[in-house]
Amino acid sequence: MKKKQTQGELIFGIHPIIEVLKAKKRKLLRLYTTKPTPKGFAQIEKLLPEHVPIQYVTRAVLNRMLQNEEHQSVIAWVQPFVYRSTMFDPQKHQSLLMLDSVQDTRNLGAILRSAFCTGVDGVILPQKKSAPITGTVLKASAGLAEHLNIYQVASAKAGLQQLKDAKYSIYLATLDGVDARTCDYKRPLCVVIGNESIGIDKQLFKYGQQVTLPERVPGSSYNASVAAGILLFIVNQKLS
Repeated sequence: MKKKQTQGELIFGIHPIIEVLKAKKRKLLRLYTTKPTPKGFAQIEKLLPEHVPIQYVTRAVLNRMLQNEEHQSVIAWVQPFVYRSTMFDPQKHQSLLMLDSVQDTRNLGAILRSAFCTGVDGVILPQKKSAPITGTVLKASAGLAEHLNIYQVASAKAGLQQLKDAKYSIYLATLDGVDARTCDYKRPLCVVIGNESIGIDKQLFKYGQQVTLPERVPGSSYNASVAAGILLFIVNQKLS
């Protein structure tokens, strides 16, 4: 009888694997690396449970496994990403981030990295039209996405309605809002960042206050991940 393969996914890179081991939210099932081992592998070995098998292969094998060369000579087979099972509590989670249709995995990873660095308590991702948490996302976040509380909702509209019902103040990053630097932010709050091309769906504007980042040239716009980092920093500073 053929043995059923354990459900999981591939993650890659020194920092992502280290952070998965540190977070202890999901099990690392198998590790693939080269001989000699790559620089930084000793940090992984210090955290690696004894029962995890290590398979030594060539870089060419790693390239084929991942279909690219961004693995830093180490790939891990791990359990699927663990999403939060319940919506956030405004008493415990005062600062949230929601992403509306962010589809680029590297953008998503960079945004999650900024969310962690600015002390966001939780992230909300719609299941529709949004990139899931993958190995590429984890790599782009330098592994920090593993430490975030991330909750999935059916849609951005459904998520914002839940937040409004829970009495969260909502701030949407758009091109036609009040100056983000002077806005009077109130906790508990949720910052909303939109799609890389079209921004936030206009149907969602009614749920909160639109805020805008200053620009050198009117009509230009920031990359979604850059905008998220700047706005989250501003909000964090204003509330400190």
